[in-house]
Amino acid sequence: MNITDVIQPQTTLLDLTANSKTDLIRALAQVAARSVAVPEKVIQDALAAREALGSTGIGQGIALPHANLRGLAKPFTLAARLKAPVDFDSIDGLPVDIVVLLLIPDRAGERHVDRLACVAKQLRSQPVQVRIRQARNQEQLYAAFIWEGT
Repeated sequence: MNITDVIQPQTTLLDLTANSKTDLIRALAQVAARSVAVPEKVIQDALAAREALGSTGIGQGIALPHANLRGLAKPFTLAARLKAPVDFDSIDGLPVDIVVLLLIPDRAGERHVDRLACVAKQLRSQPVQVRIRQARNQEQLYAAFIWEGT
């Protein structure tokens, strides 16, 4: 799986605003609900339930909130850079400013693991992180998320 199979230009957000982890989950659910045929509250509850199992803040200012959703027709990804970092209970204690939301149909089985792994591998790259944090517009942000280096 290639990162361009997971992240699309139309689902990248520059300078998303949130004041807390709960506020961020709410904002992500709100944006996602506009693109998928699943109510915002259902998305928000699924994400909150997943976070209750353990934070999806993977460190280095990055979070990968994800959930399986009944009624979702196909996988949905939303990649965002926050306007200001928020505490996300990350494993390293650092606040989060890069977020990739992954919503997976409940019948997808373990295929969602490939999507998560693809995103996590991409975001481990320090140059990718720097490019995301330095992006000045939507086009630069998308290019940063999918950058493969030289």
